[in-house]
Amino acid sequence: MNRYSLDGKVALVTGGSNGIGAAAARALAEQGATIAVGFHSSQERATAVVASLSGVGHISLKLDIGDPASVAQAATEIENQFGKLDILINSAGATQPIAHKDLDTLDEALFNQLLQLNAGGPFSVTRRFLPLMQATGDAVVVNVSSISAFTGSGSNMAYCAAKAALDTMTMSFARAFGPEVRFLCVSPAAVATDFVAGRGRDALEKGAQATPLRKVVEPEDVADAILACVLHLRTATGTRIVVDGGRHL
Repeated sequence: MNRYSLDGKVALVTGGSNGIGAAAARALAEQGATIAVGFHSSQERATAVVASLSGVGHISLKLDIGDPASVAQAATEIENQFGKLDILINSAGATQPIAHKDLDTLDEALFNQLLQLNAGGPFSVTRRFLPLMQATGDAVVVNVSSISAFTGSGSNMAYCAAKAALDTMTMSFARAFGPEVRFLCVSPAAVATDFVAGRGRDALEKGAQATPLRKVVEPEDVADAILACVLHLRTATGTRIVVDGGRHL
């Protein structure tokens, strides 16, 4: 058996209907995994991603990471359909561009909303799906974080705080639930998706010129890092893989 094959493995990708999540779903499917494409509101996009995946047996799965009842229902559906979960990619999240000096816009309510969604959401998903992963004895969780977690620079202060919390949770989960489950972060920056409203390709190209590699980070670059975490970094847990073209330097 090819040690780098994911044949027989079941993977859930939250936020799998576009951007990094969709790229990760495709990368995992190409290696043989059966994919559950998690989506919040766009069934049509999720269905299109499922149709684009290599192999058979893939599904779309309604999953609102901010709603514990939705997360619990999704876990029940995965258990009923597959009986296990080998790979969890926490890619879902949301943000909005708010200048760090603009504390009138980023009030307490919005801060808590963004923190709850981007840190509490992955916690809720991981917590609910953990028994299905522990039962496999060799599962992995990859959290899509950001260099905002350790640079303090990002779309807004709350987003930076949420990603820092996600990085810390990754370490805590890794310490508590090994060896049955590994936990890693992939930390990109300024990825070429529509995740941040108003950030176009021109701005990404301009920003990339100030980095050592002078390359825009594409969703597929992040997906390759996620795949490396799943397939190759078998003795790594509780750590982050930075995929930013050197932007943090």
